[in-house]
Amino acid sequence: MKHAKDFMNTPRTIKYESSLADVLKKIIDEKKSRLLVTENGKITGIVSEKDLGIFLLTDETERTLEDIPLSEIIKKIISVDENTGIDKCAQLMMTNEIGSLVVTRSNDVVGIITKTDLVRYFTKIDSQKIVGEYMSPYYAWQYSDTPLYKVVLKMIDEKISRIILRDHEESPVGIVTFRDLFNLALSLGDKEDVLDNTDLLISVIFPRKGFISESGFGGSTKINEIMSKNIVSVNYDDDLIKTAKFLLEKNINGAAVLSGHGNIIGIISKTDIVKALAFLL
Repeated sequence: MKHAKDFMNTPRTIKYESSLADVLKKIIDEKKSRLLVTENGKITGIVSEKDLGIFLLTDETERTLEDIPLSEIIKKIISVDENTGIDKCAQLMMTNEIGSLVVTRSNDVVGIITKTDLVRYFTKIDSQKIVGEYMSPYYAWQYSDTPLYKVVLKMIDEKISRIILRDHEESPVGIVTFRDLFNLALSLGDKEDVLDNTDLLISVIFPRKGFISESGFGGSTKINEIMSKNIVSVNYDDDLIKTAKFLLEKNINGAAVLSGHGNIIGIISKTDIVKALAFLL
């Protein structure tokens, strides 16, 4: 049995007194999806790319990122000893619905282990499981002409990371992920307003804090304007280990699952693979 210490990474930290602008710069510069927060030299919390993205999508104030303190999005850490088994780490992530655990040695933080690390471990074990055994049969969808604000609210309310988009003939035409929305929020994050030129005859300016606003930017923008037409998919009977490797190679968190007839019947995500790991070990 492998342990947390065998797959943990060196944690990246940021000071409690930092602003969201500082968080954004560090996440981008260091290419990390989460940072541990230090207060008076001691690690007291964690902040993730997803936390930052949700804040950017839902904040309706007119503050700049420099004006918003990190303290508004900090989450509590959940930690494990470095000798904790990988199976226990997987179970803790599932139980607490989190994507990472802080790793300690004699109560001192020495690392961090993430869902991606657990998926990487899964690719090294002996398993004869297929995608269909662990996929999530439910997948969220919306029509491709749905206003942006409805999609954002659905993703946040249901705590989901991707939505399949259909045309009105019920055929899948695209996908939008939380990362797409996050990148859009970042591109507009330092602007005071957003210019909408969707109508060639009329230019309308909306406050940039309008992602969940029916009357603002979120209402004027259709989700097909930002969706990806490339729906990455795997097959129901594909080998689960090969699929885990595929997600890692593509640097994506999930993929659509296709039936033998080519229809989308579910989603397989890193979370599903961590769940498989928790049951198999």
